[in-house]
Amino acid sequence: MRLDIITVLPELLQSPFEASILKRAIDKGLVSVHFHNLRDYASNNYKQIDDYQFGGGAGMVMMIEPIDKCIGELKKERNYDEVIYLTPDGDTFNQGIANELSLKSNIILLCGHYKGVDQRVRDQFVTREISVGDFVLSGGELAAAVISDAIIRLIPGVLNNETSALTDSFQDNLLAPPVYTRPADYKGWKVPEILLSGNTPKIDEWREAEALRRTEERRPDLLED
Repeated sequence: MRLDIITVLPELLQSPFEASILKRAIDKGLVSVHFHNLRDYASNNYKQIDDYQFGGGAGMVMMIEPIDKCIGELKKERNYDEVIYLTPDGDTFNQGIANELSLKSNIILLCGHYKGVDQRVRDQFVTREISVGDFVLSGGELAAAVISDAIIRLIPGVLNNETSALTDSFQDNLLAPPVYTRPADYKGWKVPEILLSGNTPKIDEWREAEALRRTEERRPDLLED
């Protein structure tokens, strides 16, 4: 997979990809991540990428020309499965979307800023709009990092145990069940006996029941689907 991230602040994005699972995926050659500073595509000496909005009103708008130039240059090199604009009014990101995007080969992530991008960018270039929640960030960079992490960890070979991702919360619309590790008895706080039994079918039944119970208590809305 190749991720191309268009941003005004590439330095804000780089550190998450220099450690942990993301770095391991890059080092293994399972994913390549490229940052593109939108100011490099500005047409004047001031590297201007935003301007006042037509009709008046507070807040600046990201201009269409630099974005058009950047996306155009990228598309000369390869075809893209998705051009995703990160915006508060996009579809709310979830595990299902992460699963879907992890199967793609080439993705562009466009980080919004200010009051957003010129609407013509959304009309002409963007294939999908995604939000990471019902709140506003100062820019799309942190959202891009979150989405990249959620996607990359699903790529086969990234996790040491590939089945681990299949039992994460929100797979099958359930939260994950409780988990325990050694010691089995700590200050009198004991691990459930079933997990020490070695009876795999019964353990699976317990985990499924606990996942359902936890979901009913904490996120009953997931069960409505």
